Amino acid sequence: MYLRYFGLSEKPFSIAPNPEYLFLSDRHKEALAHLTYGLGDAGGFVLLTGEVGTGKTTVTRSMLAQLPETTQVAFILNPALSEIELLASICDELKIDYPAEQASLKVLTDLIKARLLENHALGGHTMLIIDEAQHLAAEVLEQLRLLTNLETDHKKLLQIVLVGQPELQHLLQRNELRQLAQRITARYHLLPLTQSQVYAYIQHRLQKAGSQTMIFDHDAIAYMHKVTAGIPRLLNLLADRCLLGAYSAQQQVVDKKIAMQAAKEALPLNLVPEKSRPVQPKVWWLSSAAFASFALGFVLSFIF
Repeated sequence: MYLRYFGLSEKPFSIAPNPEYLFLSDRHKEALAHLTYGLGDAGGFVLLTGEVGTGKTTVTRSMLAQLPETTQVAFILNPALSEIELLASICDELKIDYPAEQASLKVLTDLIKARLLENHALGGHTMLIIDEAQHLAAEVLEQLRLLTNLETDHKKLLQIVLVGQPELQHLLQRNELRQLAQRITARYHLLPLTQSQVYAYIQHRLQKAGSQTMIFDHDAIAYMHKVTAGIPRLLNLLADRCLLGAYSAQQQVVDKKIAMQAAKEALPLNLVPEKSRPVQPKVWWLSSAAFASFALGFVLSFIF
């Protein structure tokens, strides 16, 4: 609706993970550096955590783009699995054939280990990436640790990247997972964007969509950073609604007033400052006890 008005070729703030709009802030670059270091020759487990929408997927995609062609990757998106289901999913991702009717822990583990040895013999690497890893059960994490036992004198034959929300850090502090925790060679917790990074983020996405100017003024950016806490996914939701609001008002620049109205319409109510929230009509009612007291008084007034 607003694309032609602002001279854009496509919507710049879609929440779909379009690699063409990849924006690496200083924090994302730092996270990527930690992951790359942790996945060195000796690496076993690497841990990337962050709040919902902070860009963990962005960092993971950047890491994948830098991997050599000799790396075979298994990517698990739904980790709410049993031990056998997880091993079967890894086999599926690595294109390993297995007899479904005989898919025991031992059979699947042996097949995976055979593939790890095969890849290593050919000079390649094998990597397992698990997204939303905070949903992994403790026994499944222990099974993953056992997979990393296969190693040479210099490196692990399977490198595992665990990506998840902050709850994953608490999960790994459990006593029964202490052996796995000791094998984590790199940890990074991804923080939201700063206000200056929000400005650069919005400018970057607008330019990618064909804009020659910065459509958002500084007051609008400051407000958007405040209500979204610098979380990219929320910024996308809010910025898209801001452009729609500016188009509706026939303004070429998004100011703070438009940003405040857009926040009311696009963001969860708890993120919007109370004075900026939509006014809710007051509904007057009585509790059941108060109503009973009122009714009794009303009846008694007629009797006496």
